[in-house]
Amino acid sequence: MIIELGHYVLVLALATALIQSVLPLVGVRRGDRALVELAGTAATVSFLLVAFSFAVLTFAYVTSDFSVRNVWENSHSLKPLIYKISGVWGNHEGSMLLWLLILVFFSALVASFGRNLPETLKANVLAAQAWIAAAFTLFILLTSNPFARLVPAPGEGRDLNPVLQDIGLAIHPPLLYLGYVGFSVCFSFAIAALIEGRIDAAWARWVRPWALAAWTCLTAGIAMGSYWAYYELGWGGWWFWDPVENASFMPWLAGTALLHSALVMEKREALKIWTVLLAILTFSLSLLGTFLVRSGVLTSVHAFATDPTRGVFILAILVVFIGGALSLFAFRASHLKSGGLFAPISREGALVLNNLILTTATATVLTGTLYPLVLEALTGDKISVGAPFFNMTFGLLMLPLLFAVPFGPLLAWKRGDLAAAAQRLFVAVGAGLLFAAAVYYARNGGPVLAALGIGLGVYLILGAITDAALRSGLGKVAASVAWRRFLGLPRSAFGTALAHIGLGITLIGIVAVTAYETETVVEMKPGMLVDAGGYSLRFDGMRQGRGPNYTEESGHFTVSRGGVKVTEIWSSKRLYSARRMPTTEAGIRTFGLSQLYVSLGDEMTDGGIVVRIWWKPLILCIWGGALVMMAGGMVSLSDRRLRVGAPSRAVRAARLAAGAAE
Repeated sequence: MIIELGHYVLVLALATALIQSVLPLVGVRRGDRALVELAGTAATVSFLLVAFSFAVLTFAYVTSDFSVRNVWENSHSLKPLIYKISGVWGNHEGSMLLWLLILVFFSALVASFGRNLPETLKANVLAAQAWIAAAFTLFILLTSNPFARLVPAPGEGRDLNPVLQDIGLAIHPPLLYLGYVGFSVCFSFAIAALIEGRIDAAWARWVRPWALAAWTCLTAGIAMGSYWAYYELGWGGWWFWDPVENASFMPWLAGTALLHSALVMEKREALKIWTVLLAILTFSLSLLGTFLVRSGVLTSVHAFATDPTRGVFILAILVVFIGGALSLFAFRASHLKSGGLFAPISREGALVLNNLILTTATATVLTGTLYPLVLEALTGDKISVGAPFFNMTFGLLMLPLLFAVPFGPLLAWKRGDLAAAAQRLFVAVGAGLLFAAAVYYARNGGPVLAALGIGLGVYLILGAITDAALRSGLGKVAASVAWRRFLGLPRSAFGTALAHIGLGITLIGIVAVTAYETETVVEMKPGMLVDAGGYSLRFDGMRQGRGPNYTEESGHFTVSRGGVKVTEIWSSKRLYSARRMPTTEAGIRTFGLSQLYVSLGDEMTDGGIVVRIWWKPLILCIWGGALVMMAGGMVSLSDRRLRVGAPSRAVRAARLAAGAAE
């Protein structure tokens, strides 16, 4: 009975979303305050209804109710509890319900924390959110019902895909969806602004916290997914330019551009049209990612294989929302004022350059991702666009951007002095070059570009520190005064510095592991030794083992250096009994910021086993830098100025008048 209740509540959520999408707009048009205020109440009710429905599905998984088809297909009574819970979103139907839950959650947050918003703008934003919620609720009910029953109920489930039975995949989808869906709020703000015709600095200030929160969560989701693929799939890579990876990376690039554009709009009331367009495009790319994963057009470890009906339905959603939003933008854009003027050499100019490069990079990734699909649909020919294309095109685009990043904060608004900014960065540039020379010397030559790439990462880190040091007056005032000024800097300044520092750290990790990693593939028998990264690995033999729902064969390796044992590594191959599906569990040991990575291959007839051993220098910098970027986003979010709405023009005028009267 409770399963049917969860389904029925989802139907009520659809009805509530339809009410929220229509009546507040009528209230705005008629000036009916009661209908306008209905938007907030409906948003909260929608969230409670969808949350209840999601809780019912989770209950079915935890109790192993195999009368529910979704539970039978993706769970097993012997599966650990954590994976029973994560199994809720480890499949198409459950993940779409999670998608919807996060969408209505953000709507409820706007309703709760948007008290400073003008009532009409808030009503229009919540109505736009409700249009999206209604579309996806209808999609779930018509094509992806997670509460469908099986009669009679099977005695046991088919288990969750073994590669998804991992703590990384328990965390990765919710974080990724918080980013994907979080940008829907920016999209709705853009639609509401276009409807009202009001786009100003206050609007940018209201949008920026939502964009920042979504960007932070998406950064976390991408990083977690990358690390999961690295240690779980056993192939030793951290990024493959897989189409589904690209589907999450494109909104991140566009969202980064949106953040910088909204900053210019907030400070200078410039780039209005550009900011609104980016808000639309960022969420449009999120919707495109949803389509790619769930339409069945892609074959990927990340993708859900689904029937064409679902793909056509999501494609229709894309056409309606993306086409409708761009049509509204085209209709209203000519009526929007472009905003303040600025010189090409200025902070605004630097941010415009940043956005141009980011959007071009996004377009490049989009082209490389969709071109094989379009070509196959039109001609039937199958081609693959792989890492060489993306590395060459994306890497070349990023080089000028990375070099320009430290200049932006050092340039003045409206008109800057490029020579003065370069002078301030002299130490950062010099240190970067010295570090590059040191790396080149330490590696006894090697790729010059790799050493320069690591030097560029050092330059990014020191450039961010330089900005904070100059703003605190270091070297110009007493140390105690400089320290007080440093502590008094706005949190958004610290957040920006951390984000740029994190970018530099990630760049160092990417360059180091790409240029200097070593790979050894060898057949090993017990007692054999292999050298990797300055360490010796001795293969000690295999051991049989059993988990709650799998059997495994584990290989034991002793790691030594200079004849002295340092640590040991276990690497295993598992077979999950329900699906009869094998997986590889890589053995990984960390040494500072570098790692030894051991993966087992096929067993040979002579008693040996194929072993793949990688030495990955500084690889933890990749994800460590992402953590620092996330910290920057959270620090910026804690800035009070991002949590308090800008006063309206009337309020500002009243305050100015009161000040003049005094």
